Amino acid sequence: MTDLAIEFVGASYAVDGHTIVGPLDLAVHRSETVVFVGQSGSGKTTSLRLINRLLEPTEGAVRVEGRSTLEWDPVRLRRRIGYVIQEVGLLPHFTVARNVGLVPELERWSPDRLRRRVDELLLLVGLLPAEFGRRLPHELSGGQRQRVGVARALAAEPPLLLCDEPFGALDARTRADLQREFKDLIRRLQKTVVFVTHDVREALLLASRIAVFREGRVTFLGTPDEFATTGEPSVRDLRDPA
Repeated sequence: MTDLAIEFVGASYAVDGHTIVGPLDLAVHRSETVVFVGQSGSGKTTSLRLINRLLEPTEGAVRVEGRSTLEWDPVRLRRRIGYVIQEVGLLPHFTVARNVGLVPELERWSPDRLRRRVDELLLLVGLLPAEFGRRLPHELSGGQRQRVGVARALAAEPPLLLCDEPFGALDARTRADLQREFKDLIRRLQKTVVFVTHDVREALLLASRIAVFREGRVTFLGTPDEFATTGEPSVRDLRDPA
């Protein structure tokens, strides 16, 4: 079995003949965290959406677990990929427990297995099931909702996790706490993660490797230590803003 979880192979995405992203050649290894960083409009989120087939490449290919995304059934692909976004997207009329267990419920897990998994995940993200499981999303703080969003993304035990600015709307203290907790959680679970942010400090904290995007292309790919020392202009612009 290859150790590559995700591959962009000459992948591009264009709208009306205008290239938004690409061509990209990028590989993400199993159990590593690759952080996409760059200014707004640089192509980070578009590239992320190519992975779970919310968008399809107009040229080249994106491969997940060795198969082109176009060869996957979209529903099966997305259920193998946890997805965490800034707005969380919890269903407002579902309890916390039901939000977390939504995908396993769709996968027809038994009630006992589902209940155990929901309780396990709420504890994993620091929420007591007896206290929070029956609450509705509007009864939670922003940080608590984001924890529920992470738990929901992990519920069906997906091997891959995509995160699009998940902590961007939180206050600085809550964001810092969740960043540390997330880093520890991913290390313990050995998940493969692609994480989008415009925050360089967040990228340096979380990444195994950092991919810098500019105008739809990757201009740098390397470790946090390499990011900190490279003379690549696009990195310097992010690292040492005027």
